[in-house]
Amino acid sequence: MGTVSLKAAGREDMETIWKMQVEAFAELLYRYRDYDVSPGAESLEKVTAKYEQPWTTYYFIDAEGRHVGALRIVDRKDGSRKRISPIWIMPEYRNRGYAQAAMKAAEEIHGAGHWQLDTILQEAGNVRLYEKMGYHRVGTAERINERMDIVMFEKD
Repeated sequence: MGTVSLKAAGREDMETIWKMQVEAFAELLYRYRDYDVSPGAESLEKVTAKYEQPWTTYYFIDAEGRHVGALRIVDRKDGSRKRISPIWIMPEYRNRGYAQAAMKAAEEIHGAGHWQLDTILQEAGNVRLYEKMGYHRVGTAERINERMDIVMFEKD
């Protein structure tokens, strides 16, 4: 598994975060055409508005001396489930264990239990990753369009 560190992003980093997010999700956006829900279709304004939420923290995932990805953690600190939404690794750094290491690092910061996330059911690699990290599927899949469904995962 790759060694990573999480570095909290500031407001001045939102354009960088947004550009990385759009690039990282471009292939999925093209494949599934989910323009209403894909992080790849979000505007800089929407990403910045999420950053402004008091319960949101964006982190750069740093490895190899670079930003290899990022993630957003929603932690209301009120006993409700913490949420990863979204997490991404840039295409050239995928399949090196960075997402797994970043999720573990997020648990070290925010606590190991009571998490949730969702993913595209048709993305078997993502589903495998989350199951390997101790998440289990809950509820029924939500049909987004004829190409894709979203499934919810939880970890206690």
